[in-house]
Amino acid sequence: MAEQKLSSLRRTVVGAQFMFVAFGSTVLVPLLVGFDPAVALLAAGLGTLLFHLITKGKVPVYLGSSFAFIAPIIKATELYGMPGMFCGLVAVGVVYLLMSLLVKLFGTGFIKKLFPPIVIGPVIMLIGLSLAGTGVDMASKNWVLALISLGVAVVCSIFGKGIVKLIPVVFGAAAGYIAAVIFYRSSMDFSAVASAPWFQMPHFAKMSFSWQAIVFMVPVAIAPIIEHIGDVYAISEIAGKDFVQEPGLHRTMLGDGLACSLAAFLGGAPVTTYSEVTGAVSLTKVTDPVCMRIAALFAIAISLIGKVGAAIQTIPTAVLGGIMLLLFGTIASVGINNLVKAGIDMSKTRNLIIASLILTVGIGGACISVGQFSLAGIGLASIVGVILNLVLPEEKAN
Repeated sequence: MAEQKLSSLRRTVVGAQFMFVAFGSTVLVPLLVGFDPAVALLAAGLGTLLFHLITKGKVPVYLGSSFAFIAPIIKATELYGMPGMFCGLVAVGVVYLLMSLLVKLFGTGFIKKLFPPIVIGPVIMLIGLSLAGTGVDMASKNWVLALISLGVAVVCSIFGKGIVKLIPVVFGAAAGYIAAVIFYRSSMDFSAVASAPWFQMPHFAKMSFSWQAIVFMVPVAIAPIIEHIGDVYAISEIAGKDFVQEPGLHRTMLGDGLACSLAAFLGGAPVTTYSEVTGAVSLTKVTDPVCMRIAALFAIAISLIGKVGAAIQTIPTAVLGGIMLLLFGTIASVGINNLVKAGIDMSKTRNLIIASLILTVGIGGACISVGQFSLAGIGLASIVGVILNLVLPEEKAN
């Protein structure tokens, strides 16, 4: 694909559009886990600029809050408190750095050996299924608003065209919010919006060192690392350039990891390459990396507008719950699709055992404790899957 030469004005317009595509998901993640959405926007903007610095400004990628970490964040906060949980998230970025070094030394083959589809598919399914109860609980606060949000998101997903189809979650949340303002305004509190200043620094969270949180969080990095690799291959195909070779997958992984740690250090959700923005790049045919940096600057600017951050936090819980019903089911479906596309034969006993134990260990709440250390949930299930994949013998063909 020939790279389009854009004027400064069009670059700015396209950059704003890319930021809008990622905006809904970027602020939705912190709302679901109790973070300040303004910090998430700031972290996404700064993280994207850091990523472009590490990758020599060559890759048209925008980073935003990762859905893969929602369940682990909620559980780790319960177990170790929010300051400890942020320490675990910073450590996730370190895992990216180690993987970056291994890719530089040995190439990508070892990653495919450690994390084949039979491991990654069930882990992705687990990420979605583990929060199903939370989504239902939030939606039950007001089923009318939840179903309006869900219905509009589904309609946009199926019948939407262009940008609408790329961000059905944004339109679903907007519809639910408008319905809440029209029919349930008396139950909504806008006083924080009125009192919020126009310019305000985001509320950065505190962090404290916690080995337990680190051990809990580190294995969760497996799924987003694999997602990162897939996104880099996808954007390479769209742009007609081999970003895996230049600037190199090790650089893109390093940039993502540093951005992830930066976001956690500030008090935001970990960031990762955004498939929605990759889709927007494919749709617009604009592969100029400068547009992504402009999108990042827009995100940073919006994060400093106090009234925007306050308004985002007035979104009713039920509206978010309706979106979660679709979102987490979709994540689980992505895991199933991962298995299908890879041609995994689930009639084979080996594959059945690996997938079954990943799901039961993760959903069942299994926990291993040694002294003050404990490992549970998605992290434990991921490690179980990796070990089983390495030790169980391949079945011989009949």
